[in-house]
Amino acid sequence: MVYFIGAGPGAVDLITVRGKQKLEEADVVIYAGSLVNPELLTYTKSNCEIYNSAKMTLEEVIDVMVKAEKENKMTVRLHTGDPCIYGAIREQMDLLDGYDIEYTVVPGVSSFIGAASALKAEFTLPDVSQTVILTRMAGRTPVPEKEDIEKLASHNATMVVFLTSTMLGELSKRLIDGGYKEDTPAAIVYKATWPDEKVIITTVKDIEKAALDNDIHKMALIMVGGFLGDRYSRSKLYDKYFTHEFREAVKCE
Repeated sequence: MVYFIGAGPGAVDLITVRGKQKLEEADVVIYAGSLVNPELLTYTKSNCEIYNSAKMTLEEVIDVMVKAEKENKMTVRLHTGDPCIYGAIREQMDLLDGYDIEYTVVPGVSSFIGAASALKAEFTLPDVSQTVILTRMAGRTPVPEKEDIEKLASHNATMVVFLTSTMLGELSKRLIDGGYKEDTPAAIVYKATWPDEKVIITTVKDIEKAALDNDIHKMALIMVGGFLGDRYSRSKLYDKYFTHEFREAVKCE
């Protein structure tokens, strides 16, 4: 069996209980060395075979899994955050299907969730935004035209931008061209939940400057939207004048 496991955003104790258990049981671990906290490897057995996928091709990763399966060994493929977001797991699973190798996925805490905790922020505030857009700028990996930043920005929803730390000037311009005001609140969270985490509050106009001023060039999430402001409406769920399945509203005074 191959387990695709989300390692969490960085802090060692933010891997799930299930993920830690499978990591402790694994005979073979292939981890995303450029992103996953290496301290997680201390959970493995002393005789566990460990591979850093940062130095490997897709075919080399699959070869390790196939060899382990032939030797009746359990493999953990350890991805950063949650593997369903920019984890490139589909291509691995499709190749494993060709070998009739069974696999399962253990979810993890995504970095965008870790970044929200670092900000002590709620992405979905009533009368501000009820939608969270997770996206990235086009780089060596293209983005479909219908998902251009300008088109997504037109919604003025909460936006979290991955994998874009080297293109912040262009990002800022395109967010503004799409419809965000220049003074829309923005945040840069570098290495969310890691010991050297940095949180910078800025505006859409000044994203690039804020990153340069703080020497941030990689491993950062950019968050944009009114959820970072101080105006919102209270939730109806806890409003004493709101009736729902578990509570009757009080009469208006």
